[in-house]
Amino acid sequence: MSKSLKWLFALMLAMLLVLAACGNDTAGDDDKKDDPKTDQEDPKDDGEKEDGEEPAEDDGLYSIDDFPREKTNEGEAIEGGRLNFGLVSDTVFEGTLNYNFYSGAPDAEVIAWFDESMLYTDGNFTFTNDGPAEFTTEPYETDEYPNGVTFTFTIKDNVNWHDGEPVKAEDWAYSFEVIGHPDYTGVRYGADFSNIVGMDEYNAGEADTISGIEIVDEKTLKITYKESQPSLLTGGVWSYAMPKHIFKDIPVAKMQESDAVRKNPIGMGPFKVKSITPGESVVYEKFEDYWRGEPKLDEVVLKVISPKTVVQALETGEVDMVDEFPSDQFVDNADMSNVEWLGNTDLSYSYIGFKLGNWDAEQKKVVMDPEKKMADVNLRRAMWYAVDNNAVGEKFYNGLRWNATTLIIPPFADYHNADIETPTYNPEEAKKILDDAGYVDVDGDGIREDKDGEELVINFASMSGSDVAEPLAQYYIQSWEAVGLKVELIDGRLLEFNAFYDRVGQNGEDDPNIDIYAGAWGTGTDVNPYGLYGADQMFNFPRYESEKNTELLLAGNSTDAFDVAYRQEVYKEWQELMVEDIPVFPTLYRALLMPVNKRVQNYSLEYGSTMGRHEIAVTQEEPFKH
Repeated sequence: MSKSLKWLFALMLAMLLVLAACGNDTAGDDDKKDDPKTDQEDPKDDGEKEDGEEPAEDDGLYSIDDFPREKTNEGEAIEGGRLNFGLVSDTVFEGTLNYNFYSGAPDAEVIAWFDESMLYTDGNFTFTNDGPAEFTTEPYETDEYPNGVTFTFTIKDNVNWHDGEPVKAEDWAYSFEVIGHPDYTGVRYGADFSNIVGMDEYNAGEADTISGIEIVDEKTLKITYKESQPSLLTGGVWSYAMPKHIFKDIPVAKMQESDAVRKNPIGMGPFKVKSITPGESVVYEKFEDYWRGEPKLDEVVLKVISPKTVVQALETGEVDMVDEFPSDQFVDNADMSNVEWLGNTDLSYSYIGFKLGNWDAEQKKVVMDPEKKMADVNLRRAMWYAVDNNAVGEKFYNGLRWNATTLIIPPFADYHNADIETPTYNPEEAKKILDDAGYVDVDGDGIREDKDGEELVINFASMSGSDVAEPLAQYYIQSWEAVGLKVELIDGRLLEFNAFYDRVGQNGEDDPNIDIYAGAWGTGTDVNPYGLYGADQMFNFPRYESEKNTELLLAGNSTDAFDVAYRQEVYKEWQELMVEDIPVFPTLYRALLMPVNKRVQNYSLEYGSTMGRHEIAVTQEEPFKH
């Protein structure tokens, strides 16, 4: 590799930081809401509607393009006040309230109010120097790692934990030490960590320290990576610190269940935890010494709100806003008079997954099982042909979810393959594939047997939640029955969120009775899909691996992938491989909808917004009511 290419990482970083300084930067305090780079025009700038005007309806269908992304500020903010925030869920939140250990989106929402990333990102998914820490990079070159890179992070003044202790370099380093520890019980450890020099030895228990992490002084941390990778600039650096003075005397194996995680969590965000009713609610009070300035609100109350009662809670003012409104309920409530509707394309997709193997906890990798019920790709392909996701998006979500084709979502516009050929609704083709593959109806009852002529029953795991969860699951079951496949809900019912992901395998234990499942992924801001489909990733729930899959995933985040054209070609090939192998198939892309009470000011779903949660304010003590 030439000397000039070795400096490419640093050069690209400098260019990206300059561009970020010229554009919009996000506050970065909620990593579920980083902005996609889309080919859609901002509806606020189309000259056809004003902020706050209700989205226009067209034949009963809506488009995410029709929604404003930023709350209209009307009236003058009062001093202080309380915001009531609804976490929409049909179950309690798990209560693992630390970024190093949580595994579910509800817990992430709870954490985001009191803790935050050390690094903020802009609307192009790229780390900036606007967060609690700044950084620079320089090439790292040795015989063993000729293409390495060293990040130097400097924590800004006045960045403090809620107990008044300053956030130090050792706190950030401690996060890496905990996640990389052999006794770590969470789900974070993976390629982003093993890319650090010395991490493999530390994780294996062969070293007491991580040689690639250096605490220079109280505010300066250096981390050296074996290989420069594009993802290091868009989420590949673990950016959450951990208060070492709180956790240092707790054994790593016991941290996840400790009071410091479950009962008395602290962070560095704009609000601090005042009280927790486990699984149900959290009361936060403002952190007056927040590094970006004293928050405008005195208090935030987060409570779990059932999807069945979320409309009533919003109409009565029980909550001012929610983390995400069920899009299937929007049409009937679009005229809610006390809220303003905001919307944006979500960084997520829904999918059907097929269980193809198991997780080897000792080797920390997936192992394919050719005897699995869903091992025949022809069976998987036929099930994709059998469902009409265009109709699902229109019937169940009025256009606010829409047919998905590939596992790299449209917001990643440079890499999403819009021209990819995927199975689309064609039940006759599904029947032909099944016939040719040997899945035929032996006894004439209309249901196909397996290739050995034995009864074939496919056990389906699907989550409860929204009003359409049950009819949607039944739609898929009926679509598969229409081509002769008997599919039944596991245990004969929908599973609540935590039970669903436990049984699908988020803790490394796969329920052997589950054959297929309906899941959803929030992609975050990094296009790199390795964390979901890499052979050594616990979140690889289908338990799929192949030599070609690994080759492409590694190539897509290699030094060569700084060349955008090269990376585009790699990810195009990977998307085609997923259509060929079908460990999962995408079903729907999703809109993020948020109704916000008209008394609330300074809130934005615009991913390039500079507004942080400390700026949220209210114009009166009590919410407006419908």
